[in-house]
Amino acid sequence: MNSRQARRLPPSSLITDSGVDHVRLAYHYLDTGDLDGFSSLLDEDARLESPAPGCRHHIERIVASGDCVVAIGRLTPQQVDFVDVFTLSTEGMLSSRRRYAAPPRVSTR
Repeated sequence: MNSRQARRLPPSSLITDSGVDHVRLAYHYLDTGDLDGFSSLLDEDARLESPAPGCRHHIERIVASGDCVVAIGRLTPQQVDFVDVFTLSTEGMLSSRRRYAAPPRVSTR
């Protein structure tokens, strides 16, 4: 590494914990249709796609480390399992999200 390359320090646990709270709130705001509330959690340079209207997120687990928060859950009524990987800004705001989704479950009844 030379003097022109800045070394990024890992975020403090306070930033990571704040990011976890922001992820939980983001799903709450999306599920209740509060887009202003959702927007308040985003970094000014955030890269998140528009949320799908009329869905509900059922979060099973949230795992966090440094500037990364992962949420595992199910989207209803579509019945789609998903994993969302969020990246946090240096202030703990949501700066990006990548969703990995499984195909909808087929009923075997």
